[in-house]
This record gives sequence, C-alpha cells and structure tokens, in this order.
Amino acid sequence: MGEEVKSTVEEEMLVVESKEWYLVSYAPHGVPTSDHLKLRTVRLSLAPDSIPDAHVAVEMLLFSIDPYLRGRFTGTLDGLYFPQFQLNQVITIFGIGRVKRSKDNKYKEGDLVLSASFPVAEYCVMSSSEIVAKIDTASGISLPDYLSSLGVPGFAAWLGIEVVGDPKPGSNVLISAASGGVGMIAGQLAKLRGCRVIGSTGSDEKVKLIKEEFGYDDGFNYNKEADLDAVLSKLFPNGIDVYLDNVGGKMLESVLNHVNKFARIPLCGMISQYNQVWTEREGIRNLLNMVGKEVRMEGFLLKTHFNRFGDFAKEMEGYIKEGKIKTKTKINHGIGTFLHSLNSLFSSSNIGKLVIQLKP
Repeated sequence: MGEEVKSTVEEEMLVVESKEWYLVSYAPHGVPTSDHLKLRTVRLSLAPDSIPDAHVAVEMLLFSIDPYLRGRFTGTLDGLYFPQFQLNQVITIFGIGRVKRSKDNKYKEGDLVLSASFPVAEYCVMSSSEIVAKIDTASGISLPDYLSSLGVPGFAAWLGIEVVGDPKPGSNVLISAASGGVGMIAGQLAKLRGCRVIGSTGSDEKVKLIKEEFGYDDGFNYNKEADLDAVLSKLFPNGIDVYLDNVGGKMLESVLNHVNKFARIPLCGMISQYNQVWTEREGIRNLLNMVGKEVRMEGFLLKTHFNRFGDFAKEMEGYIKEGKIKTKTKINHGIGTFLHSLNSLFSSSNIGKLVIQLKP
C-alpha cells in the first residue's frame, strides 16, 4: 500500500497546470480583442507513461510575435491563405522551449528547441517531428536572436533581399516598415550587398533609429509626408530598383510611380491592410507602370522556400558573429501579455522584434 501511495504522489507531481490562449470567435475586422481570444488553464501530465513514442514534453520559454498571425484569426482564407486557427483550440506559434521529458533519442531533458507550431501555452506534449532545430547553447547567439535575425523576420528579410529582390551593388533600394522585425534586417542585408538603402517608417524616432543603428542611408516618416510622390522624387532622383513591400496600400501605389526599368518588388506583407476585409482595402490604380517598366512583383511565403533555411541560417549566423547584423528586440513578460503583444504590432510605436518571454 505504501508503494502505491508513493507512486500516486509522484504521478501527481508530474501533472502541471498550464495556461494557454485559445480562439473563441473569428475577428474579420479590426484587431482581435478578449471577445476573440481567451486565456484558460488546463492540467497536463508530463509523466513518462503519458508521453507517446517520438514525442517530447516541452516547457515554453519564448514566443515570436509576428504580423502574419493576424491573417489566421479572420475566419477566411483571403489574401495570405494561411490555414485558420480552429475555434476553441489553442493557438500555435513560432517559439523556443526546453525539453522536460523525451521519448525520442534525438532529444534529451534540458535541450533547447525551436518549433513553428508550439501552442501558446506554458507546457505542451508534441511530436518531435514538429521541432525545427535544436539550439546550440555554445554558439554565443542570444535566444531572442533565434526568433529575430535567425527566426521568422530574419528569414523573410533574407528571402526578400537575397532571393526575390536580388539587388545588384549600387542599386537604389526602398524598405517599408523599415524599423520593424523584417525591415531592420532587410535594410542591413541590402547594405551588405553594396546598395543605397532608404527606409519608410512611422515616426521621426524610427527614422533616427534606422540611420544610426541599422546603417540606412536615409529614411522618412510617412506620417509627416502629405505627398508621398514628392518625397520619393526627392530621395530617389534616379528611381527605385528594388522595393521590399511590408505595408501595401498608398505606399505601394506611390512606389510604382518611381520604379526603374526591370525593377523588382518582393511582396513580404501588407500590414496596413490586415485589419480590413478585402473590399475595404486600398486599391492600386497605377499597375500599368509594371507593364511599361517591365517590373517583376512577386509575393513569397517562408514555407515555400524552407529548403533554403539552412543556407539562410549559415549566412546569418556568420553575420551575427561578425557584428554585421544588429537587431532591436522588445520583450514582454508572461503568457498573459499575448493579446496585448499581438495588437501592439499594429501600433505606430512598435519598433524592432517583439518577443514574449515566459521563463529565463
């Protein structure tokens, strides 16, 4: 009887209470609120017998908050065509966790792992096939960097500049949302290619940041420019060769009046339009410029190019260690900050990469 009681007590100690965010209703308009996303507590067993073969129990440490998430709360496949989160199910996200138990010999307790499909929760049990990589703690690279320059925004910036945009030395490059998670890295990658790089941002503070910390040649605050065509004429007297579009709308339309022959426009995202249904979004009236200038405009998704992730990671790790790529990260603490963090992406005050930290 004593052994049975001891076994029961030990089993209870392996049961954790885990807070998790789940979706109760879709949000096609505006930013998601507590009417759409709610926090609940569930009990989860981390006992070895509760973990299937080829699975791991993970304690979450850091979550990456990225604009693409907004497209998974609308209830439609419009635009980005990302699979929608299911109602009453926990949300999934890119993040870093620590292995607590393992039923896969490739992973052991204490390993730090990356996954693109962690639940927004404090703990989980998941298939080890969903782990993207194991983090080398001796690399000297900070954990937030694995979610920034080596994560979703870094990979998006690398694809937009290195693969789709492919600017030549001396090219005139414009980056919108230049101080955001993607923009801050994209501008630096273009500078490493020998380009002249200008950034569009939403405040004077951000213009100063991209010039002084990220090496942009110049920048402008679009909120202070009544005439975007005029400022683009001033900053690009010789036209635009590559435009990495993160915002869409009026900025994209204005850029099309200033593109050079054979210009390239990688479409990374259109954050200015995410909180509206497509019939309310701003149209682009001057697409004919693409014909006359033989412009190539191309959208891209990370998953389509995932076979290049190894090339990206190797190159970016080198840049980080050599001090050639700098990032700025804002860290919010605690799983309870998820909804606020998600919506702050659409605030003009947002700068750099946004991360939620659960544990040190």
